[in-house]
Amino acid sequence: MNTLPLCGRTALVTGGNSGIGLGMALGLAKAGARVGILGRDADKNATALEQLNHIGKDCVGFVADLTEADKIPAVYAQATSDLGGVDILVNNAGTTRRAAAEDVTLDDWSTTLALNLTAPMLLAQQFARERIAANKSGSIIFTASLMSESSRPTTAAYTASKGGVRQLIKALAVDWAKYGIRVNGVGPGYIQTELTRTLHEDSAFNEWVEGRTPLGRWGQPGDFEGIVAFLASDSASFITGQIIYVDGGWLATF
Repeated sequence: MNTLPLCGRTALVTGGNSGIGLGMALGLAKAGARVGILGRDADKNATALEQLNHIGKDCVGFVADLTEADKIPAVYAQATSDLGGVDILVNNAGTTRRAAAEDVTLDDWSTTLALNLTAPMLLAQQFARERIAANKSGSIIFTASLMSESSRPTTAAYTASKGGVRQLIKALAVDWAKYGIRVNGVGPGYIQTELTRTLHEDSAFNEWVEGRTPLGRWGQPGDFEGIVAFLASDSASFITGQIIYVDGGWLATF
């Protein structure tokens, strides 16, 4: 991490109070950034901040529901005020609702796209407008997915949203390159978190994942510490419009 200095920079990580998001937040803090995390659960935020403040200083938490699109500008304004500006935006918060495609309800479809695609776009807009007005560069990092490239049964809404994230990364990278704003993504494979605990504890599913993954294991939140710090750093100054898959080789084989 000493080769990826982010000292003096600030980062906002949505969904940063657990799992992959917390792994990213910890990576940014270890690289020297002051980190803000945004989540819906104040208690989870507080627990995550205990870990972050052992590493960095003055890390802060924000409570918000990003499916409420009309409130996002105010949420972002509060975050930038408390952090003294945001140099790095990590759009990680997301959700999934499973159903066969013919049974997907409008509510499930709308909620999934609202959190996985609309909210990241609106946050990215707020970030870009502020950076452009201040004549400052910046880095936006989205959490994509294996489902940005492929799909599995019962994931129609999630696959659509993450496919949208893949293309949004490209579109924003092209639009904002002239302002020095880089836009990239990380694509998790199967990662062992609280959200995937039931899958990991299913012996048949666990065996399938480990057998299907060339590196032979589930990913861990800590596997995202280095990649997010790298993409946010000046070491990645000529990288934009890309997704780096952290999947143990999943997409490299079939």
